[in-house]
Amino acid sequence: MTKLKTVVLTIAGSDSCGGAGIQADLKTFSALGVYGASVVTALTAQNTLGVKGIDLTSPALVKAQLISVLDDLPVRAIKTGMLGNAETIRVIIDVMAGYPNIPLIMDPVMVATSGAVLSERHAIEAMRNLMKQATLVTPNLEEAAVLCGFPVKSHDDMFRAAKALLDSGCHAVLLKGGHLSRGQITDIFACAETSREWQHGRLPGQYHGTGCTLSSAIAAELALGAKLDEAIDRSIDYVQGAMRHAKGARKGKLMLLDHHYLSRNPD
Repeated sequence: MTKLKTVVLTIAGSDSCGGAGIQADLKTFSALGVYGASVVTALTAQNTLGVKGIDLTSPALVKAQLISVLDDLPVRAIKTGMLGNAETIRVIIDVMAGYPNIPLIMDPVMVATSGAVLSERHAIEAMRNLMKQATLVTPNLEEAAVLCGFPVKSHDDMFRAAKALLDSGCHAVLLKGGHLSRGQITDIFACAETSREWQHGRLPGQYHGTGCTLSSAIAAELALGAKLDEAIDRSIDYVQGAMRHAKGARKGKLMLLDHHYLSRNPD
C-alpha cells in the first residue's frame, strides 16, 4: 500500500458556488499536486452575487474534525480561512499548540468581496492570538485595518500596517494591495529579517476567491518543500493564471477562477 506523502489541510468555510473557501482550497491543492484534507467551520449560502446566509459549525465539531485529521494523516501544512467566532478560534489555537512544526498560513477572512462580514467582532482578539502561531498571515487591506486598528489606504499605510502586525507577534505578513488602487497592484511581504514587494498589473473585472486561492497555494508550495519567498512567488503566479482563465457566472459580476488551468494550459 502506497502511503500519503504530501497532505495539506484547510480549515475554512464552505462556499456553495465553489469559488472560494473550502472548495477553492481543495481545487488549488489538487491543481498543485498535494492531497487536500478539510475542516469545515461554516456552511454558507452564496454565489457571485453575494452571501445569502451563514451557519457556523459548533466549536466541538471543529475540534473533532481537526483532531481526526491530525491524528491520522501526515499533514505537511495548514491554511485557515473563515473561522467564524472566538470559541472556534481558541479551539484551533489549543489544538495547533501541539503541532508547532507544521507551517500555518492564516488568511484572516473577515469581509468577503461582496461586503458581507464573515467574522463576529468579538473574534478579532482571538484572531490576533492565532496570528502568533502562524508562519504567514495574508490579510487584504480591510482585514489589516481591523487587525491593526487604523485605516490602510496608501502604500505607506501598508508598510505601517505590516510593521504593526509584526510588532503584535506575527512571524511574517503578506499584505495584499489589490483594493488599494486601479493601477499597478503592490503586495508587501515583511518579516523580522527583511521586506519585499511584489508588483503586478491589474486584470480587468472582479474575481471570487483570490485570497483563499493564494493562501492555499502558499500552503501547498510550503508542503512541497519551497522556501517562503519561493512559495509566495509561485503562488502569486498561479493565482494570476487562474484569474486570466476565469469564467463569468450567469448573473453575478464576480468571475470564478479556473483553478485547473495548468492542466489545460501547461505553458
